[in-house]
Formats: sequence, structure tokens, C-alpha cells
Amino acid sequence: MLIYKIFRAEEWAALRSNKATRGSAKDIEDGFVHFSTAAQTEETAAKHFAGERELMLLAIEAELLGDALKWEASRGGALFPHLYRELRIDDVHWAQPMPLENGVHRLPPGAQ
Repeated sequence: MLIYKIFRAEEWAALRSNKATRGSAKDIEDGFVHFSTAAQTEETAAKHFAGERELMLLAIEAELLGDALKWEASRGGALFPHLYRELRIDDVHWAQPMPLENGVHRLPPGAQ
């Protein structure tokens, strides 16, 4: 199963450069890297990244993250994937720009 991480351009550049990251400022504050399922990603974008341009959507195979990935209740009681270790560049299955269409972020083609 793929899970998704939205990164701003500078966060994506830092991951590529450093080969690992503790995530965004919010991730660091919370002590884990926040992810979303395909069904949760557009709502996550609307809530936390409204109107922002140059977002990258990273897809990660959940099963490959092992015990460091926990599914925990969050927004509306829904279970969200949280990673309790650094995200490594090798964890990324693919990365694509997240389109902003008429002010709304959409999943890129092929993301499900």
C-alpha cells in the first residue's frame, strides 16, 4: 500500500541533498513524520498547504517502513500513518509535483 507525504520545494530539496529528513517543522514538533493515505491526501493538502505552489507528493510503500510506521487516530478519528524515524530518500517509491488546479491541490495521475 502506498502512503503519501506532501513536501514544499525546499523540504524536498533538503531530503534529496541530505538523503534523510525528520520532516517539516510540524513533523519535528510532533516527533514523527506525518503521512496520508490516497483518500486523505487532498484534504491534508487543503488543510495544511492551501494555495501553496511547488508542492511535491512523495509515495512510500508502507510495508517497507516496518515497525517504525504506526497508524494512529487523528483528524476526525481517522487512522493516519506516522513514521517514528527519519524519512530516507531510499524510502521514496516516487515523487511528482502535486498539481494546483483552480486553487485546489489534486493527486497526480497514477496516485491511488
